[in-house]
Amino acid sequence: MITEYGPALGRRRSLPARLLASPARRLDWLLILAVLALSLIGSLLVYSATRAGRAGAGAEGFLAKHILNLAIGLVLGGVTTALDYRLLRAYAPIVYAAACVGLAVVLTPLGATVNGSHSWIVVGGGFQIQPSEFAKVGMVVLLAMILGEPRDGEVGPGRRDILLALALAALPAGLVMLQPDLGTTLVFGTVIIGVLAMSGAPKRWVGGLVGSGAALAVAVWWFHLLKPYQLHRFTAFADPTADPQGAGYNAQQARIAVGSGGVFGNGLFHGEQTTGHFVPEQHTDFIFTVAGEELGFVGAALIIALLGVVLWRGLRIAREAADLFGGLVATGVVCWLAFQTFENIGMTVGIMPITGLPLPFVSYGGSAAFADFIAVGLLQTVHLRHNPYE
Repeated sequence: MITEYGPALGRRRSLPARLLASPARRLDWLLILAVLALSLIGSLLVYSATRAGRAGAGAEGFLAKHILNLAIGLVLGGVTTALDYRLLRAYAPIVYAAACVGLAVVLTPLGATVNGSHSWIVVGGGFQIQPSEFAKVGMVVLLAMILGEPRDGEVGPGRRDILLALALAALPAGLVMLQPDLGTTLVFGTVIIGVLAMSGAPKRWVGGLVGSGAALAVAVWWFHLLKPYQLHRFTAFADPTADPQGAGYNAQQARIAVGSGGVFGNGLFHGEQTTGHFVPEQHTDFIFTVAGEELGFVGAALIIALLGVVLWRGLRIAREAADLFGGLVATGVVCWLAFQTFENIGMTVGIMPITGLPLPFVSYGGSAAFADFIAVGLLQTVHLRHNPYE
């Protein structure tokens, strides 16, 4: 066995023991395997949903672009993992400012409208950037920075820190609402409440924030502040059969597709609803309908289980973090991915209103995939350094 001397006390260490202590061996491989499995299943579902061709592009084109997005996402996640998360304290304001600038640029003539939401910046070559996806990262690290550093003598964040966090979080949330992007706004709200609750803030702040959010939702509905297409989505959620050829079409067809799969599904690439493209945006927002129809209850349950593994590992990382800042970063990521998972699957089966939120690691997309892998990188970098002496 090859041995070498340790640096301090001249202790002999075997080469395998040295490798065992390497960062690669200390990664959360269960989290990585779950994400890779979801990406593989998502690639198959994207290919199935696009194999008849959409917008002049065949399935090979969509699949190739999807795989390219996943590859870029893996690189971004790897870079994030390699960074010491504790340095994010210094760079959090820069990340936050860049996110706000991107959201502001969307509202200028440089922005583009897709599916009723002015949320995109066209960069050419068939590629588009959705700054609101990266703003989720900015929101998480900013809240963790402010709420994760209690002042001397305080157990949790004080009133001044809480008010500062809420004020700064309101800016990107407001810019997203102007697009309008209701789904991302709801993600922001979930992250804010989750991070605030886990930071040790007084319960009255969390309760007040939840109550204010409910009051705001009632006011938006009462004063008709929603865009017409958003209002129609909520109407369709309440009763999809009221307008089956209009506002309720997506919800109705999604239920039909999922229900037709039964227990074991109709077989991969053999879904009639998928082949006929009866469900709009089936390769992005409604990718879960492909799983339900072609893989059945068993395949859909597998996807939910893998997403559950991702959230479970994220919660464990948050619990074992070396400091409050790292714990809040992981908490913010878990709240983000958990709400987005619940909303996407929920709107597919009819228990949540339809929003433009993709299914993490499964749906076709560029900016969303990049942000999701960065989120996994944040979890990994907190996990790698959960021992304060490392």
